[in-house]
Amino acid sequence: MGAVKSKRMPRAVREQQMLDAAVQTFGQRGYMAASMDEIAELAGVSKPLVYLYLNSKEDLFIACIRREAKALVEAVRAGARPVLPADRQLWAGLTAFFTHTARHPDGWAVLHLQARTHGEVFAAEVAAMRADIVTFVTELILAAAREALPQALGCSPKLSPSLEQGGPPRAGRTPTDPHLPGGEVAGLAEALVGAAEALADWANSTPGVTARQASATLMNFAWAGLGDLMAGRPWSPPDGEGLDTGSGAEDAGAGAVVHAGRTSPVR
Repeated sequence: MGAVKSKRMPRAVREQQMLDAAVQTFGQRGYMAASMDEIAELAGVSKPLVYLYLNSKEDLFIACIRREAKALVEAVRAGARPVLPADRQLWAGLTAFFTHTARHPDGWAVLHLQARTHGEVFAAEVAAMRADIVTFVTELILAAAREALPQALGCSPKLSPSLEQGGPPRAGRTPTDPHLPGGEVAGLAEALVGAAEALADWANSTPGVTARQASATLMNFAWAGLGDLMAGRPWSPPDGEGLDTGSGAEDAGAGAVVHAGRTSPVR
């Protein structure tokens, strides 16, 4: 069946039309099963024109990954307004994330399923996007720690010079950040992003789950615990079992207490 002819249009517009068709085809059929014939027909152009614009199936797929990754990162960053408190920034960013992945399920399938499983070149493109989001979440966790620090120390809200300048967290418990060592912040950000990715898959495959519901689920799961951690109430194993934090024997079995979870800030 031949491609549908259409009137001439600017190259950039035509290329986006091809990318739209490619994302839909790759997302629904998978990279290996998708054919350039299908993509060309769905885009309403000839297959030679697709090759002329985007060179090869591999280059076309990379272009799809980059476009969808850029759109997702922009949506998340735009959703989390810097003027909000840190927990509300994360709430808004998560809501933007789940809203975007729900509205663009084929794009999310390209990023989260197809690109990661069909070669290092594709996986590297997604890894770069993920690193950007992890950095963003790390910034939010650090911002939350800065907000919680005065209350945790029982002092005035004025921040230390290193925090005011946005300096990196110091290892161990210091006067600038007594509860979140640098390695722990990195781990928390990775865990939060990983949970969001898994939850997006679940939300997209579960009828009736809204972006707001998915966001509230993750906030209740993660942020409530972070609230206790930042307030100096970390969870610890029962007495005698110890917790290997890499900070020396003095932390092991040091009168640990299990703290019950607190109510999430999200209603």
